[in-house]
Amino acid sequence: MVPNRRLCIYPKDVQLITGRSERYGRKLLQDIRNYFDKEPHQFVTIKEFSEYSGIEMEEVIQYIK
Repeated sequence: MVPNRRLCIYPKDVQLITGRSERYGRKLLQDIRNYFDKEPHQFVTIKEFSEYSGIEMEEVIQYIK
């Protein structure tokens, strides 16, 4: 396992990746939780974000390093 590598994605990460606002990031993460039938307190993983957005997981990881 690679040290300092996160599993979860946060609104600020979505903001960096998409260039949109942090508020948009919160909304998108909520949409992803609904899509994967998660509870509001559950985290969204990088893999789930990648699958939902269609952005390659490796590209997402590069942005959040």
